[in-house]
Amino acid sequence: MTATIMANDMQFDPVLSKLITSLNDAETLSGESDLLFLRTLLQSKELNALVTVHGKVAKIGKDDRLAPVLSDSMLVALEVLELLAPRCLISPLCREIFHLLQTPHLQSLLCAHDAIAQKDFYPHLPDIPVEVDETEPTVKIVQLVKSNEPLGATIKTEEETGKIVIARIMHGGAADRSGLIHVGDEVIEVNGINVEGKTPGDVLQILQNSEGTITFKLVPSDSRIGQRESKVRVKAYFDYNPENDPYIPCKEAGLGFTKGDVLHIVSQDDAYWWQARKETEKTARAGLIPSRALQERRIIHERNQNSSNGGESKQNDDFDRELIATYEEVAKLYPRPGNYRPIVLIGAPGVDTTRPARPYEVPGREYLFVSREKMEADIEAGKFIEHGEYKGHLYGTSADSVKSIIHAGCVCVISPHYQGLKALRTATLKPFIIHIKPPSFEELKHTRTQARAKSTFDETSARAFTDEEFEEMLKHDERIEFLYGHYFDEVIVNGDLAASLDKLIKIVNRAETEPSWAPVAWVQ
Repeated sequence: MTATIMANDMQFDPVLSKLITSLNDAETLSGESDLLFLRTLLQSKELNALVTVHGKVAKIGKDDRLAPVLSDSMLVALEVLELLAPRCLISPLCREIFHLLQTPHLQSLLCAHDAIAQKDFYPHLPDIPVEVDETEPTVKIVQLVKSNEPLGATIKTEEETGKIVIARIMHGGAADRSGLIHVGDEVIEVNGINVEGKTPGDVLQILQNSEGTITFKLVPSDSRIGQRESKVRVKAYFDYNPENDPYIPCKEAGLGFTKGDVLHIVSQDDAYWWQARKETEKTARAGLIPSRALQERRIIHERNQNSSNGGESKQNDDFDRELIATYEEVAKLYPRPGNYRPIVLIGAPGVDTTRPARPYEVPGREYLFVSREKMEADIEAGKFIEHGEYKGHLYGTSADSVKSIIHAGCVCVISPHYQGLKALRTATLKPFIIHIKPPSFEELKHTRTQARAKSTFDETSARAFTDEEFEEMLKHDERIEFLYGHYFDEVIVNGDLAASLDKLIKIVNRAETEPSWAPVAWVQ
């Protein structure tokens, strides 16, 4: 009776009022304790307040005026930056918008907007457990239409049970798009054929012989891991062909690439095999590539084998001291008008020296001449990007001089020794590194002889290059490329001198006006 009086005195949500009224009609259908619990719950202030708030939020959610126009505003901003970059030099308005779109506060605002628009803030709750007979596993039937593309899944045999299970799902593949097949699902049948006791190779043969629709009978895995694409981009520093890899789980699922390709890593769940697609192929199915850890192991193993077989130790010794280059995480670096990246050309000596000035040289033009004591002190203080000694004189490139040229709005061109590249390639300087590569021996000899080029190996006489010097030049270049090739943004084969100069000018102009891939730390 008390509950009925409260229901009449209080203002309830219409839906709750109907439920309370219906409880009075159900007194004979249920136990008194259950009815008392439900009356108390439905008449509680907390539930009424919650229902009221839900109603107001739901009403606002139906208001189209508050719906986001788009959910990828950050991508649109990046596209606008690419369009504005070449116009910044001629339009102050474009330059101002360009700088505004790169400010951390605005980019954070756009990221927050996209997260809300995509409802990325919702918690990911586990599936509601369903009461089933524990002695009989749940089975699901999945049908996929076979086409020219692979199914996009790999299988393996569990060592403990011998069962065939789904090892991985390739992002963007048919299995992934279906949303019905998950990692860990046990394969019971394929097209009505029981796979118990069969190997993954046997199952693959069944799939290859199937036409049209393929039917899988699967036991769902206990723990389902949702597949979310990562946003990691990496630059590859080696060539890879899955057809030549004897250890890849499935050659058809592999992704081949060449040195310098930018890859979108969509999954790093597997310690040895990542899933990736080429940045230029955004809609393609992801493929398997060796992980960084796996590729580093391979390189070390290959190097040790070469050493044990009597390979060149000098090159390997240098290699031991350098980072093993496999992948480097990168991001788009947009040019900033008036703040140009230094252009680094590999091949010529530095610009500071302690040797006496020659009659035609002016301090600050050809070189900056300082005392040996001062230069040694500056080297000790880390003020030089690179330094070395030649014929009793110290040479080096000052970090402050490079920064002053950049801050003055000029393009700094540096020709350091290749061993100075590691010190140069920093987030502070953000250099654009161009490797001037010699052509083949025949073309090198022909073009230099035709241009009457003089040897730089002998300062005492103005003579032409010898064949031995050409050979030395090519060997030296191979060494540079082996040790530091992963640092190069561009490579120019310096055959025809006029054509090489024209290409160099175009590359530099592009570096000043177009975004390029750079180490992610430079962008962050």
